[in-house]
Amino acid sequence: MPTLNRRSFLGAAAALPVLFNEARAQQRPSTIRFGLSAWPPNLQPWVSTGASAGTVKLLIHRRLVGFDEKGEMRGELAREWSLDAQGAWVFKLRPEAVFHNGEKVTSEDVKWTIEQMAAERSTAYYRQQMQQVERVETPDAQTVRLVMKEPSATVPLWFTNYNMGIVWRGSRDMNAPIGCGPYRVTSQERGTWIEVQAVPNYWVPGLPRTRTIRFTVYADENLRLAALQSGDMDMIEYVPWSGMAAVEADPRLTLATQMGPFMDILFNGTRPPFDNPLVRRAVAHAVKRDDIVRVAFSGRGKVLEGMPIAEGTPWFDAELSRGHAYDPERSKALLAQAGHPNGFSTTLLAASQFAMHKDSAEISQQYLAAIGIRAELQLVDWSTRVSRGIRGQYDLAVHGVSSEFNDPDGLSVVMDTSLSPAHGRSFGLRAPRTTELLAKGRTEFDQAKRVEIYRDMQRAALEEVPLVGLAWREQGYGFDRRITGFANLPGALSTASGALLEFAAFG
Repeated sequence: MPTLNRRSFLGAAAALPVLFNEARAQQRPSTIRFGLSAWPPNLQPWVSTGASAGTVKLLIHRRLVGFDEKGEMRGELAREWSLDAQGAWVFKLRPEAVFHNGEKVTSEDVKWTIEQMAAERSTAYYRQQMQQVERVETPDAQTVRLVMKEPSATVPLWFTNYNMGIVWRGSRDMNAPIGCGPYRVTSQERGTWIEVQAVPNYWVPGLPRTRTIRFTVYADENLRLAALQSGDMDMIEYVPWSGMAAVEADPRLTLATQMGPFMDILFNGTRPPFDNPLVRRAVAHAVKRDDIVRVAFSGRGKVLEGMPIAEGTPWFDAELSRGHAYDPERSKALLAQAGHPNGFSTTLLAASQFAMHKDSAEISQQYLAAIGIRAELQLVDWSTRVSRGIRGQYDLAVHGVSSEFNDPDGLSVVMDTSLSPAHGRSFGLRAPRTTELLAKGRTEFDQAKRVEIYRDMQRAALEEVPLVGLAWREQGYGFDRRITGFANLPGALSTASGALLEFAAFG
């Protein structure tokens, strides 16, 4: 009798239609069971700990501005926003908005939130952006006026980030802040599941459409896929690329994908050898990206040989997009120029529970070895990856990320190395020209001028190398075909699609 081991079981579960109809028959339509890819290290509102945490935070908090299913900006707490004659951004708040404790959302809460994020000891993801606010004026309870230190065309987009929830100004514990989203956390088992319940008498009529969402962590992507196919889960994030075809072929399921997130290599720029841009450029030309697209993403991606500017946008330049094309001989020459003709030994950090991270790292490791860079692969769990990234406890790191929004300023969070430490951008690396041009583009309101600025930014980044792009990837959500109201947001916004769960329901 053949032995059924764990690997063969998972392979069979991923490849074949699974006929566990009892689970589907017993499900409660008032609950959506959602399979998360990682346990959120924390749910602090302004700290970045990954997209899985962001999905939950998007439901328990409200931002000033969000996106509709087409990726167009829509107000959440703000009903309108505009630039006034003096160059300040003015947001008009919804008077009906209330926090979970019953207190009205006012301009003072927005002011307090911005000031907390901008504080010198703050660990907020958008701390330095908030420090660009000269002052916050509150002419009345529903009006917020942001006077900027310098003009900025993209301020409303800043407030769309899932780390930008507005918190009641009386909150003191940022591990349990008082938000104003459609759900609140009611129970959890650490490392396993989190349950959120609809807020009674939520201030937006008719929302949320589903009473309960139960998030269960499936760090193993094959188990996550099997849970969807069996009916144990109604929806999952990060559908594994090797299983996307099976989800598409299953008449009970829907696969919603978007091309927008990408894989990259990050550097610790505080010490040799990666403080030298010549070495970083050598890394950039060393990796054959086609293999990453084929192996890590089963062909559901595109090579990324320049900066992550999407094709088809005004900012895209075909020549610049191949600025870091595979060229191992050039890599070797750059290493020799940098004083490392025989290469060197180093370490390469990656998350173990995401196959896309692990596979991308292993392929990169092989190609780096071919040019003389001997990288010891260090695979760690997601929480450790986040912690070590923030602290700069690595030499090289492979990461999966996305621009914050579909505008080049959204790349600041991954390319502007002057910002405070984050697990998703290089640590302590100096890329002054890139940073300068990102800032210049942010302050320019003329579209044609912005296009030229961001093309100059790409040229600078190809030389300074704040990151090495590896591959664009499709990002997929899989869900029960009976669920309506949910959409995978376009392009770079895909990882923020959790905000649309308030519209999701069976039928």
